[in-house]
Amino acid sequence: MDYMFESGFLGTRAPFFMDFVMIIVAFLPLLALLAISLAKVKKYKLHALSQTTIFVISVIVVGYFEYGVRAGGGFDAFMEGSHTSHNYALYVLLFHIAIATISIIIWVKTIWSARKAIKNGTLPGSSSLAHKKAGQLTFITIFMTSFTGTWVYILLFVY
Repeated sequence: MDYMFESGFLGTRAPFFMDFVMIIVAFLPLLALLAISLAKVKKYKLHALSQTTIFVISVIVVGYFEYGVRAGGGFDAFMEGSHTSHNYALYVLLFHIAIATISIIIWVKTIWSARKAIKNGTLPGSSSLAHKKAGQLTFITIFMTSFTGTWVYILLFVY
């Protein structure tokens, strides 16, 4: 897995795996919007499949990212070469981790409750409004995770 720590492809100090994860993180809200648009045109099965697929791929990418961070020496190792204050970058990272953790919990709850409602025959139907609101909250947290993840990347590898 040495390739993970070779130079990245975005023109920053980041290693390959960080650039790869950054691209996924940056496009995650757009992928989520695409999946949401399927529900708007009443392609509910495709919507459910795409949301679940995006979720599973995201969890795999987080695992890949976590492995890379640990194997690469952790936060302090990636701070080397950054002109950002260590404490500031750490606070932004902790904020990102909090948002990402909340996001994953909300996303799991939304998928779980949707599957249950489909099984009970209430989605689409009487559970649609609650699912729509849960989906909106999920999207906001996905967007915030993407935004804060990009922020951390910029602090570590651009400045």
